[in-house]
Amino acid sequence: MRGLRRWWDSSAGGLPATFWYLWSGILINRAGAFAMLFLSLYLTAARGASPALAGLVVGAYGVGGAAGTLLGGVLADRWGRRSTLLAAHLVAAGLMVALAFSRQLLVIAVLAALVGVAHSMPSPAFVAAIVDVVPEERRARAFNLQFWAFNLGMAVASLLAGALAEASYLALFLVDAGTTLVTAVVIAWKVPETLDRRIRVPAAPGGRRPGLHTALTDRVFLTFVGLTFLLAVLTMQTSTIMPLAMRADGLRPSAYGLVVALGGALIVVGQLFVPRLIAPYRKAAVLSISTGLMALGFGTLAVADHLPVYLGAAVVWTVGQMLAAPPNAQINADLAPPELRARYQSVFYLTFPAASFVAPALGGLSIQHLGERHWLVVGGLGLVAAVGHLLAGPVRERRVAALRAATVEGDKALAGER
Repeated sequence: MRGLRRWWDSSAGGLPATFWYLWSGILINRAGAFAMLFLSLYLTAARGASPALAGLVVGAYGVGGAAGTLLGGVLADRWGRRSTLLAAHLVAAGLMVALAFSRQLLVIAVLAALVGVAHSMPSPAFVAAIVDVVPEERRARAFNLQFWAFNLGMAVASLLAGALAEASYLALFLVDAGTTLVTAVVIAWKVPETLDRRIRVPAAPGGRRPGLHTALTDRVFLTFVGLTFLLAVLTMQTSTIMPLAMRADGLRPSAYGLVVALGGALIVVGQLFVPRLIAPYRKAAVLSISTGLMALGFGTLAVADHLPVYLGAAVVWTVGQMLAAPPNAQINADLAPPELRARYQSVFYLTFPAASFVAPALGGLSIQHLGERHWLVVGGLGLVAAVGHLLAGPVRERRVAALRAATVEGDKALAGER
């Protein structure tokens, strides 16, 4: 029992109650966010859309997601985290109900884009709120738990979505709306506003107030975002190019499902052990090793012809993803000035929709012309990112130290004014 208690303390102990309500909101939201997974199938099977038109509508959802990410970051720093989360979830629930009863494809396309905005707005606010309430020394375990909740919720969503889609598309959208509303209720009931409005936003030397443009011109931060983009491109291979490679090797769709399920199961079972494992090491070193493991895993697919090789490679790259999640999120939080936390988060989160476009667009051309050598290119990108983290690590650490010192001085000034 003592060993179990020590493990729990090192993995999830010492976190404030507000974090756990935020965590619950993330889990409920992810577990219920399944309708858009079946949007293309719904459009072709129930609304008579062509595959090309369905692709455009799904693309509209993605474009809305990119816009919503930036909007959510700006609003979370201006309105507050709680207000942004409530507005986004309430609007998303209403839009999902409207989508359930819409029949015209043009209306569905517009609603899909708006749902993309509403679905993406909470991400920067959730993370900014976690940074607000969790002490710095415990953020690694908080971000680890956030990653775990996200993946657990997605696993539940995948199971529920298939059953609901077979029963009724109407139920699919309405249950999604209901779970979104439940998340809003949890936030309204238990999550206070975490934004410290006493923090002043100083004007830049030229008189321009810091804002979204500050994050978009921060070279140290953008270097980190670029390295994260490479990691996201690697991750997206599993849902974009790997199915094509497995089909070319004569493997059935069930084999692809088994590979994806194995990765999800490893994260659900093993993610809680990660914080204690990586705690003694520098974040840059952990990210370099984790990205190197992902490079090795995907590079192995160059010689993968049978399911056991795919499964073994999936174990390697999933371990890399598990190790990367806590330090990646923590560095992102550490590099953001307190008054711009959500804006920095929004720029960071743009890497994922960008990767979801680049990975299939360029990956399809690559595997068509290079064949199995495509995976050597992917592995090479991972190695570039691994080296990049080692080289950029010291610069990031100096930036974080300077921000911490400035925050301490600001806190002292606020205390002196009271």
